Amino acid sequence: MNEMKIFEDLFTRYPSLEECRDSILAAFYEIKTCFENGSKLLCCGNGGSAADSDHLVGELMKGFLKKRPLTDEEKAVIGNDYISSNLQRGLPAISLCAHNALMTAFENDCAPDLTFAQQVLGYGRNGDVLIGFSTSGNSKNVVYALMTCKVRGVKSIAVTGKSESECSRKADICIKLPETETYKIQELTLPVYHCLAAMVEEHFFEL
Repeated sequence: MNEMKIFEDLFTRYPSLEECRDSILAAFYEIKTCFENGSKLLCCGNGGSAADSDHLVGELMKGFLKKRPLTDEEKAVIGNDYISSNLQRGLPAISLCAHNALMTAFENDCAPDLTFAQQVLGYGRNGDVLIGFSTSGNSKNVVYALMTCKVRGVKSIAVTGKSESECSRKADICIKLPETETYKIQELTLPVYHCLAAMVEEHFFEL
């Protein structure tokens, strides 16, 4: 199965996403280019969107639909069958929701709504990509993170509901899912990022 077959299968299973076709494909190409250039993906969001950030990182940093075994050269360098047979090749991704000590320190010492922006400033490098998940599209900490991307040359992708929002105005690419209720937006968020993860994996890993 190649990446475009995975892409088309998304719309077979979720026809309502057809109106997001162009933005989802644009997001895939942006993420693919990021990894091809040796850069990394950053993710952020609140509540269920924080869980989506962690979930997507998990699909990228280890095998998702494929096992992604180490190369023979990598195995030779490690020189240990147990380690080399269990490790999997990953695509570098970081959830900005996962660093509790840093986040609470910055919230206490500085500004709670800038915790994601601070991490973009610290982690972000030219060629990286940030995905900001926000069902409303107006979560301040996500909006501020998208704005901070420009300081570091980080490309930005927002995943929101269908309404025009601050995220859709600030992000380079916005996937506006065709729902307005939070739980319905969340129900469409997962198949979209699963599709992106599967497409990227298909592109980079043969086995």
